[in-house]
Amino acid sequence: MSTLSDDTLRKILVQIQQTAVQSQRALNLAKQQSAAKERERRIVQLTISEIATIEGDVNLYKGVGKMFMMVPQKTMEQELKGQEKELTEDINNLNKKSKFLEKQFNDAQAQLRDIVGPLKCSYLRRLTTSNSSIIAPNNSRSPTSYNQQHVYALLHLLRALTGS
Repeated sequence: MSTLSDDTLRKILVQIQQTAVQSQRALNLAKQQSAAKERERRIVQLTISEIATIEGDVNLYKGVGKMFMMVPQKTMEQELKGQEKELTEDINNLNKKSKFLEKQFNDAQAQLRDIVGPLKCSYLRRLTTSNSSIIAPNNSRSPTSYNQQHVYALLHLLRALTGS
């Protein structure tokens, strides 16, 4: 890991960070879509149960745009059951997608943690051996070198990404 140049290492970290951010966004979107489908499925289930309580062969009315069409009860039940089945399949697919995205996000975070640990140690070792003490980047009294500023910025970025 120490043989990689700073630029290459930065590119790798940015790519892993982008993967984590994209996975997190897609995961949130999939969860929202799943919740919306679940609400819609509950509404369809309630409608099916209400229609089932109606006795006799009753004509029902279904909204189509700005008008209503008369539909026989059995036809309406079949349509609603088909819609419920479709929604259930969509929810299952979204849950699978959520699991995949969550795994992808966790893998990206684990990769960042794997990189951060050795980087912190090697950069801190390099800094402490080259200087008698590590200069904080916000310390206005002591000037810091470009490499030290880069290291502190990298460490700050890595801490923010890994939540440590």
